[in-house]
Amino acid sequence: VCIHRVRSCSGIRFIKSKYVCVFDKSALKYSHQQRLFRTSAVSCGQIVQFKLSDIGEGITEVTVKEWYIKEGDSVSQFDSICEVQSDKASVTITSRYDGIIRKLHYNLDDIAYVGKPLVDIEIDASKGVAPEEDVVETPPMSHEEHTHQEIKGHKTLATPAVRRLAMENNIKLSEVVGTGKDNRILKEDILNYLAKQTGAILPPSPKAEIIPPLPKSETVPAAPKDKARKIPVPVSRPIVFSGKDKTEPITGFHKAMVKTMSAALKIPHFGYCDEIDLTQLVQLREELKPLAQIRGVKLSFMPFFIKAASLGLLQYPILNASLDESCQNVTYKASHNIGVAMDTEQGLIVPNVKNVQVCSVFEIASELNRLQSLGSAGQLGTNDLTGGTFTLSNIGTIGGTYAKPVILPPEVAIGALGKIQVLPRFNGKGEVFKAQIMNVSWSADHRIIDGATMARFSNLWKSYLENPASMLLDLK
Repeated sequence: VCIHRVRSCSGIRFIKSKYVCVFDKSALKYSHQQRLFRTSAVSCGQIVQFKLSDIGEGITEVTVKEWYIKEGDSVSQFDSICEVQSDKASVTITSRYDGIIRKLHYNLDDIAYVGKPLVDIEIDASKGVAPEEDVVETPPMSHEEHTHQEIKGHKTLATPAVRRLAMENNIKLSEVVGTGKDNRILKEDILNYLAKQTGAILPPSPKAEIIPPLPKSETVPAAPKDKARKIPVPVSRPIVFSGKDKTEPITGFHKAMVKTMSAALKIPHFGYCDEIDLTQLVQLREELKPLAQIRGVKLSFMPFFIKAASLGLLQYPILNASLDESCQNVTYKASHNIGVAMDTEQGLIVPNVKNVQVCSVFEIASELNRLQSLGSAGQLGTNDLTGGTFTLSNIGTIGGTYAKPVILPPEVAIGALGKIQVLPRFNGKGEVFKAQIMNVSWSADHRIIDGATMARFSNLWKSYLENPASMLLDLK
């Protein structure tokens, strides 16, 4: 077929071409249709396979917990596609493109693998496709489109200042979990990531503004319905006895527990127990609870336990350290990232409060409220669940007095707090009085921590809680 010229639909412009010999109809279609008819051809969408990106922490597979879209839905960049759960955290996957969902590669509770297609998205061919994606269906593209395709990269919500900070510290933004709106990466996220890698002390966060009490006629605005709907509500399930054995794979946080506890078996545990008289602390908390409620924060005993532990770690930094696998080097952590064990429907999780050494009791309480809300909804991020240096487990909220806590590697110490009981005790004059007693059980890595060090730390922590006013002398 010899083609001299082709008149466009505009009726004015001519597109000249050299003689082109085409022996195959498909060759004409794919080699020259776009160039010769670009002013009149209707651009078709191209389908790209949106792969599950590396979400860090060595995670290679995740479980698809919820789809936010279905086939045929239109999505824009940064729209939520699905929520996946690894053995370390729940992560929301967002779209990289504007387009239409054509295929979901997984059903709910299926195992998705990093680097494998997650969904197929039909996008406008004129906008190109990121180079790391596989094109399933590729209509003809002009030279300009190919150029655009080559330079277009993965977009992440972050300001230029944040991107520069990440570049200066050789940090890949894809490895940082954003805590801002629509998963936007903030400066604090970069600093927290650096702290996790280097153990650096971060500057204290801005003090929370004291909010005056609201009039009785005003109430705190309720959370949006779509957010509240995601929070799981306990449902009473009827007991069904089938008489048959059932085998289920170990997934999610249970899988993480298997790995962690298997590693913990290599650690020789040293145990130490004591009881704490919290009578004065109970009275202090009752006085401070209304003030915290005015600021919109629920004040429990845990912020006091955490802050007292941080003050004790300043005196005994060996308890805030880690030991390498060869047992040749000890790393003393500058940041006090104190973990709090939480019992959730997904299993045991241990998020941690970052940089407790520079936080007030109120700031710790506020952060605990945030972690507990996200933990109940199964929405804790990787940043919340990693980087811990010391752990407290408040098993007393469920029951019991003493426990034998297991160390979470690479940490070297953990404490289990029993329930607070009203018990009779004797004062200095031999008189019986009503005391608020709590038992504590410590476990330490006996390879680098001796019993005397653990006992001295426990005594110091105990003194802060039994005389909470003494904490004022050491607060920074």
